Order: sequence, then structure tokens, then C-alpha cells
Amino acid sequence: MAVTVDPVGRPLGVRYRSPAGRWVLFATVLGSSMAFLDATVVNIALPTIGRELDAELTSLQWTINAYTLTLAAFLLLGGSLGDHFGRRRVFCIGAVWFAAASLLCGIAPNVETLIAARGLQGIGAALLTPGSLAIIEASFVREDRGAAVGAWSGLGGIAGALGPFAGGYLIEAVSWRLIFLINLPIAASVVWVARRHVPETRAESVRGTPLDLRGATLTAVGLAAATYGLTSGVDRGWTSPAVLGALAAGIVAFVVFVLLEHGRRGALVPLELFASRQFSAANIVTFVVYAALAGALFLLPIQLQQTAGYSPLAAGAALVPLTIVLLLLSARAGRLAQRIGPRLPMSLGPIVAGLGLGLLGIVDSSSPYISTVFPGVLVFALGLSLTVAPLTSTVLQAGGDEHAGASAAINNTVARVAGLIAVAVIPALAGISTSGAVSATSFDDGFTRGMLIAAGVCIAGGVLAAVTIRNHPQYDDTAQACSHCALDAPPLRTHPLEPDLTARP
Repeated sequence: MAVTVDPVGRPLGVRYRSPAGRWVLFATVLGSSMAFLDATVVNIALPTIGRELDAELTSLQWTINAYTLTLAAFLLLGGSLGDHFGRRRVFCIGAVWFAAASLLCGIAPNVETLIAARGLQGIGAALLTPGSLAIIEASFVREDRGAAVGAWSGLGGIAGALGPFAGGYLIEAVSWRLIFLINLPIAASVVWVARRHVPETRAESVRGTPLDLRGATLTAVGLAAATYGLTSGVDRGWTSPAVLGALAAGIVAFVVFVLLEHGRRGALVPLELFASRQFSAANIVTFVVYAALAGALFLLPIQLQQTAGYSPLAAGAALVPLTIVLLLLSARAGRLAQRIGPRLPMSLGPIVAGLGLGLLGIVDSSSPYISTVFPGVLVFALGLSLTVAPLTSTVLQAGGDEHAGASAAINNTVARVAGLIAVAVIPALAGISTSGAVSATSFDDGFTRGMLIAAGVCIAGGVLAAVTIRNHPQYDDTAQACSHCALDAPPLRTHPLEPDLTARP
């Protein structure tokens, strides 16, 4: 394995363009893509699942939310398990768990069983998703991480975009059940490649400290209770005892968590991360932008099939331009942010993506693809490609090497909770009825309002980034300094969470 070392022999990681780097990227992209692919493919399958299992819109929402809820509740634990016991090991366990839950989804006889199996799937994804990013952050040399994260975002985005196309074909040609069963051979490939080609890494800061089970329990309870309260408040009413009780339980769990975990060595969530303005700001932007994306991507596939008359295959194919744009631009956006700083791409990207969502809001039963859907998808893709890689890199860089797993888990948790709330709240704000089967007429009435709400939220995320994100000095010249004359010293630490490059081993 090609590993770069510093002047005193400490390993810095693999290079982006080396064979070792390509294997690491392949394993992490393939593994995380299973989770991304399910998030997009299931959206395309919702109308078919609703018809075959006689499910109303509320049940279809919970088909999405059961997965997202357990994913959000266990992401932090997944990141911490990787930091303690090895990121590659936990990543492989997550792949096996995800495959087993996918099998249960594929054979589910009714919507209730499907929802339960989707919840189990979310736990497997909680082990996979933070592990993939943490492996990249810990495995690559510093100056290549921006490009590696950009490639991870782009290739993962390609999987997410190809998912609706491939899934639509499987749904139309065979059955919606195959979109889950196809995960089994993918998971087997992930485990084989990871065990052969991915280096094992752990967080040195947690060496010798026990796993924070107390923190894991409190965060799981807090996230599950709060998100259940927020998603159920739309249907049950905000004054319902069940909703108020869930929200109160979530708040109490979070307060107790902060009181007990503050200053604790080896805590599940290193609270000192939030002392970084950059880390906190990037996560706030993540919440706003991903809420908009989740709400829009829940509404659009249903509108295309129920109102515009697209088949599942055609609805998936409608998003193919997203694949092409992400392939061409995501890695470049990561490098651009590394050169000029993340503020501009993180500000401009959500605004452009929001404009694309606004264009998609005019889709109706008489909308031709080339003049209505295609422009909206194209503009949305341009904005998304500008946003994802810089946003992810900013979070990981602000968190530092030792907190790679926790940083990735926190950011993913924020994104999933945002999606949970958006899928429940945006349809209600748009006036879309959640009772009864999905009706083309009733859904169409609220679709435009829902997409405009999502567009406004996404644009607000860009404005927030412009106000809160800062361009920190970059570290691209560290490796160059290490490979030059001995008189060249590595730069001093310029961020409180950045490791001191002048320290002796």
C-alpha cells in the first residue's frame, strides 16, 4: 500500500491517485451508496408499494421515516463504535446488518412489516455511513482529502441518482421487492474489498477509555423521542399528550446528556467540537439544506408518477441529468473549496439548488419533460454539486483527525433529523392530505406549494452559509513542505482543533 510519511517517519496516509487510494474509495463509496441508494429508490417505489400493500400516505411516510429515525438515533453510536473498535471492522458489520435487514424488507408481506424492517435497515446504515467518511478522513493524506471527499460525494451521488433509474426498471419489469434484495450481493462485495484493501484505523484519543454507553442511550432516546414528536405532531396535533410527552422526553434526555457528558474523556459526542464556530455553522447549514432536499425528493417522484403519468422507470430516468452533473463537478467542487475556501460554494450552491427546486414546482399533468422537468433537474444538480463536497469537507476539517468518526456521525445525524422533520412537515404545510390512498388530484393541489417551500428553505441555507461560514487558512502546502529541503518547516497549527504539526511523536 502506498503510504506517504512526514520527515520523522509518521504515516500521513494514502494518496488519492494511488491504487491503494482507489481501493479505499471504491469500498467506502460502494458501502455508503447502499444507504444512499435505498433513500432514493424507495421514494420511486412509494406509489407501487402503496397500491400493492394498500397503504395510505401516512404509512408511506413512515416507510421513509422508520429508516431515517433509527439511522439518526444510532449514527452517533456508529461513529463512536468505529473510533473505539476500528472503523473498517464496524463498517463491515454495518454492511452485513444492512443486507440482512434488506432481505426482511424484500419479503415483507404487509406495510407494517416493511416499516419494521426499514427501521432495522436504518441501524445498519448508521454503522455504514459515518464509517465511510471516517475511513476517508483517516486514510488519505491531508492535501488529498478534499478531492477524496469530493469523489466520494460525486460517486455516491451518482449511485443515488442512478438508483431511481435502476430501481424504476426493477419495479416496472419485476417487483419493488428487488430494490431491497439487490443489496445482498453489493454488501458481500463491500465486505470483501474492505477486508482486503482498507487499512484499519482507530481514534487515538479514545484509546483506553470505555465505550460511552450512557451517552449512546441518552442520544438515542433523545433523538428518537424528539423526532417522533415532531413528525407525529402534524397528524396527532401539537397538543396531543403523546406528542407533548415525546417532545418533553427528548428535551430532558438532551439536557441530561449535556450535563453528564460535559468534559468527559471519550464522550460519545465531544462537546468541545461545538466550540468551533465553523463546525456549528456547517451543521446548521446542513440541517436547513437537507431538510429542503428531503422534502422535495419525497414529493417529486410521487408527482411524476401520480400526476404526470410517468412509469417508475421514466420517473427514475428523469433524474439521470443529476448523475452526469454530479460526476463532472463534485470532485472539482471539493478541490475548488480547498483552494478558495468553502464559503462561496456553500453559499452559492444551495441558492442555485433552491432555484432548481422552484422550477420543478411547476411540474403538472401537462408538463413536457424537456422544457419543464429537465431544466429544473439540471439547475438543482448544479447547486447540489457545489454544495455537498465543500460542506462535508468543512465539517470534517473543523472536527479534526481525532474526531473524524464523531464529526461525520454528528453531521449525518443532523442531515437525517432534518429529513425526518421535512418529510412530515412540508406536505402538511403544503396542504397535502395524509389520510387515505395517494390521490393524483389532491396531491397535485399541494405539490407546487410544497416545492416552493422546499426551495425557499434551501435558499435560506445558502444565505446562512454566507453569513456564518468562514474561510480558514488551508493546509494544502503541508505535504509539499515535508518533501522539500529540511529547512522548510511545516506550518504551525492555525485552528484550535487542528493537530500540531510541529509536535514530536
